[in-house]
Amino acid sequence: GPSYEHVKHIRTRNILTAFAPDFKEPLLIHEGKMQWLFDHTGRRYLDMFGGIVTVSVGHCHPKVNQAAMQQMNALWHTSNCYMNPILHEYAEKLTSKLPGDLKVVYFVNSGSEANDFAIFLARLHTKNSDIISFRNSYHGMSSLTMNLTAQSSWKNHVPLAFGFHHAMNPDVYQGLWGGSHCRDSPVQTTRHCNCKPNECNACDMYYGQLEEIFKYSVPKGKIAGLFAESVQAIVEQLNQIFLSEQGIGGTVQYPKGFLKKAYELVRMNGGVCIADEVQTGFGRTGEHFWGFEMHGVTPDIVTMAKGICNGLPMGAVITTPALAESLKEAYFYNTFGGNPVACAAGLAVLNVIEEERIQENAHTVGAYLLMKLSDLRDQFECIGDVRGAGLMIGIEMVTDKETKIPLPANQFLNIWDDCKNMGVIIGRGGMYKNIFRMKPPMCITKEDVDFAIDVFKIAIQKHQKTVKM
Repeated sequence: GPSYEHVKHIRTRNILTAFAPDFKEPLLIHEGKMQWLFDHTGRRYLDMFGGIVTVSVGHCHPKVNQAAMQQMNALWHTSNCYMNPILHEYAEKLTSKLPGDLKVVYFVNSGSEANDFAIFLARLHTKNSDIISFRNSYHGMSSLTMNLTAQSSWKNHVPLAFGFHHAMNPDVYQGLWGGSHCRDSPVQTTRHCNCKPNECNACDMYYGQLEEIFKYSVPKGKIAGLFAESVQAIVEQLNQIFLSEQGIGGTVQYPKGFLKKAYELVRMNGGVCIADEVQTGFGRTGEHFWGFEMHGVTPDIVTMAKGICNGLPMGAVITTPALAESLKEAYFYNTFGGNPVACAAGLAVLNVIEEERIQENAHTVGAYLLMKLSDLRDQFECIGDVRGAGLMIGIEMVTDKETKIPLPANQFLNIWDDCKNMGVIIGRGGMYKNIFRMKPPMCITKEDVDFAIDVFKIAIQKHQKTVKM
């Protein structure tokens, strides 16, 4: 391929610059193998971000590659005008992973497209218009999903649609309420709270804020639906143009019991509940195959993408037969949804998750990583919070634990770059761009975790020495 310098020239001249590549010296990636990436010089990096939580079972996993290539040699595309066997085989296998009546699937090409369709389906079925999501959430960049996304950094100065409302983000670390008993996680925030083991005051307080939306902002009993991520994943952003601005939130866990109460409130008001599993699905949270299961709820619509095909562009919306019936009023069609090659890869991903016990690995190795990071949090003043489930983890960096002021961008970037320079790629997010996101391919090992922790610790120690100078 072209040289590093020529690639940089092409990017400046021919690539849309609204989103700059990561790191002071961006990586030029040529190859991937399971949990490893290789740059144009052949240098190896441990990928702790998985292509923004998209590479689920490992870069270029041989079984997924083989399935895609076999299908490519047989049939690339027919569209849904005709039937093809792989789409139907995959649909049966995928829907078998969902509980209850969630048995009807509609294939699309991305997470944004899946969430866009879910908005349409919720409104069509309920005959209502108003949709609620949470502040700090990210649900996509289509013309409709931009309304769901509740972050100023993702808002351009163009008119958006009506009928969207953003409830208070139930963040037990930086929010108004919450503390050391509020998360359903092996690692709790160090913030003090008076909650008892089986009671969560923060849940009740944030639920009260959600009720305010129903009291004052939507027609009584006429809600279309609620969108909620199981864990607020939040897409990574680093654009050099916006370094002084706010960014995006990162890996926020709701207080215990909150989502279950929210679902009940939505259904009492005529709405449906939509689980955005674009980043949390396919075993990533470890204990459960779908993130919503950790909350003890069953949604009416589930959207998914990213890890569904280990990197191939694909998304899906799964719903109940009753909701699916609503779509028969008029034609609705997607040319590339359910592409045979993508379906073959998706089926292989499901098989690999089962055969190689990927979900179990995410649970075991994720818990190990969380505890290692918790130890670092106790050692370093600049690590304010560690949170997550399975291999979906966030580390919030602060100037000090008492004030929880976000670590300045230039200091954060130095730690981030140092990790990369020592061979570990970590994601980045946060409303103030101060959260490290560790969401690697789910095939990583405890030995990989030890390496990542050693590198992260050295980078923080170097940061501390620099700050004291």
